[in-house]
Amino acid sequence: MPSEKEKMLAGEPYDPSDPELVAARKRANELTRRYNQSDPADDAARQSLLQDLFGTVGQEPHVELPFRCDYGENVHVGDGFYANFDCVVLDVCRVEIGDDCLLGPGVHVYTATHPLDPDERRGGAEYGKPVTLGDNVWVGGQAVVNPGVTVGDDAVIAAGAVVTDDVPAGVVVQGNPATVVREIDADGH
Repeated sequence: MPSEKEKMLAGEPYDPSDPELVAARKRANELTRRYNQSDPADDAARQSLLQDLFGTVGQEPHVELPFRCDYGENVHVGDGFYANFDCVVLDVCRVEIGDDCLLGPGVHVYTATHPLDPDERRGGAEYGKPVTLGDNVWVGGQAVVNPGVTVGDDAVIAAGAVVTDDVPAGVVVQGNPATVVREIDADGH
């Protein structure tokens, strides 16, 4: 029989009050607390904390303070990752962020969701769907990326967009729900 953590990572309904999951969230809370209270000039300490918090970390990540996440270990960032102030990642499932991705201030990435049926919701079950951001993705300030979304390489998500569906590579999306407003040409325009 799979553990609650295994069910969570597989996107199946799981019990968030499971002791293993509670301990993992407490660990992430402690690491994010320490990160958020770290000296911004102490790059070595901050890099070490990100290495401990995230599942995998590429070269030269930079995460502005404050930052929040559920577990941290389900967040995987590539080289040159940058997250501006006040970013939140609810990582009950895998969050894969490619190389040279930029998150503007207040960006939220959600893998966590709840059953639509009110009886199931009252019962406390939760589940999630993984999120993937390709290489060279720029997510503008206060945008929200919802569970199960994949964003293609070189895409731009405009500030304030609410992304509910997959985003093709090389496009700009905006609005709520986010829709493609234009393609990015070979010159990056």
